[in-house]
Amino acid sequence: MTEKEKQLQQEEAVDVNPAETEATEEKAKAEETCGCTEGCESKAETAGCEKKTAKKQCKTDKKEKQYKEQIEQLEDKVKRQLAEFENFRNRTEKEKQSMFEMGAKSVIEKMLPVVDNFERGLQTVPEDKKEDPFVDGMNRIYKQLLTELEAIGVKQIEALGQEFDPNLHNAVMQVASEEYESGQVAQELLKGYTYRDSVVRHTMVAVVE
Repeated sequence: MTEKEKQLQQEEAVDVNPAETEATEEKAKAEETCGCTEGCESKAETAGCEKKTAKKQCKTDKKEKQYKEQIEQLEDKVKRQLAEFENFRNRTEKEKQSMFEMGAKSVIEKMLPVVDNFERGLQTVPEDKKEDPFVDGMNRIYKQLLTELEAIGVKQIEALGQEFDPNLHNAVMQVASEEYESGQVAQELLKGYTYRDSVVRHTMVAVVE
C-alpha cells in the first residue's frame, strides 16, 4: 500500500470520543425510560418526565373515581324512585279496591230490604195458591236475585243452630229451648249477609239462655 492510500484511509476514518459515546447511550436510556418522543437531555429531565406521568395518572384515577361515585349516586336515586313508584302503585290499587268494595257494599245494603220483602211476601202465600203463575213468577225472580248476589260474592250467614258469634250475629233476645244448647242460636229473625268475607249486615237472632 502506498503512502498516499494510507493517508486517504486515515482521513476517512472517524475518531470516536468515549465521552460522546457515553452521552449518547445515556440519552437513549432516558428516552426509553420516560417515553418522550423528543428525548431527554439529562437524568434530571428523565425524573421530571416520570413525575409528570405519575401526576397525570393520578388525575386520571381521581376523575374515574368521581365518575364512579356519580354513577352509583344516580343508580341509587333511580332505585329509590322505582321503589317509591311501586309503593304508590300498590297504595293506589288498595285504595281503588277499597273504594270499589265500599260502593258495592252500599249497593248491596240497599238491595237486601228488597230480598227481605220478597221472602215475607212469599211466606204469606197460602199453600193452595203457591202453584199460581203469578206466585211462581215472583218465586223465580226471587231465586234469580239471590243467584246474582251470590255470583258477585254475597253469601248468607249461617245462624240457626250455630254458636253465637258477635262478629256475625246480633242477639236481640234470649229464649228457652229444648232443641238447642245454651249459647246457640235458636231463631233467625232477620238474615245476615257477607260480601267477600266482609259483613254487610249481621244476622238478627234469638239466643238460648
